[in-house]
Amino acid sequence: MWRIIVVCLSLLAAGSSHAQSVIRLARIADIPDQYVGGEMLRAVYAKLNIKLEFVDVPGKRALTLSSGGEVDGEIQRIGTLSSEYPTLLQVTPAINYIEPAVFTTRLHFVVDGWNSIRDLRIGIVRGVGSSEAGTRGMDHVTATAGIENMIMMLDADRFDVIVTDLFSGLVAVRKLNLQARIYPLSPPLERIRIFHYLHERHRDLVPKVGQVIAQMEASGELAALREALVKQVLSTP
Repeated sequence: MWRIIVVCLSLLAAGSSHAQSVIRLARIADIPDQYVGGEMLRAVYAKLNIKLEFVDVPGKRALTLSSGGEVDGEIQRIGTLSSEYPTLLQVTPAINYIEPAVFTTRLHFVVDGWNSIRDLRIGIVRGVGSSEAGTRGMDHVTATAGIENMIMMLDADRFDVIVTDLFSGLVAVRKLNLQARIYPLSPPLERIRIFHYLHERHRDLVPKVGQVIAQMEASGELAALREALVKQVLSTP
């Protein structure tokens, strides 16, 4: 099972003034890409001798917990998050990327950006910022509780299309054994760089985490880790 809750408890080095023994991050439940991002961050934080705990909750609930300081941050979110949630500080550079894609059961067309689905009945996952931003102002958008619920609603002809990260959608469709009925259209709507966020009480930790991400990106370690994790999830029965 790729979807696991990992709780790792350890003490930081005695001289640390900015961190606690465990950093707890909100993770959007049942979204495969959140698992991948979390495991990438686990490798990042390990270089700082910090262990992580993931709290699996729906997308909106995650933001309530992280912005309110009940957990220490978010695994990964779109780049504009701080404008709406100023208590969440963006860690740069980006930790990951997503490719929002259109899935359907019966339509066939070349996707040409978000406007190409404007007139369709669209399902998105509530609390996923990229989907909410991309469909903002469209008339026939329904926010669902989770990706599997959304896929089953598409299968029941409640939507013409759904939008989710390409990787996460492929995993969820396979998990529900609906590959023969539900498929992605090409190309993805866009590629979006996504960033790790920490609550403002960890302001001093932000540049340290960012420096490790930058080093791992420059060395190719981050890209190789992402590729390995994606393959692991896609190959898991």
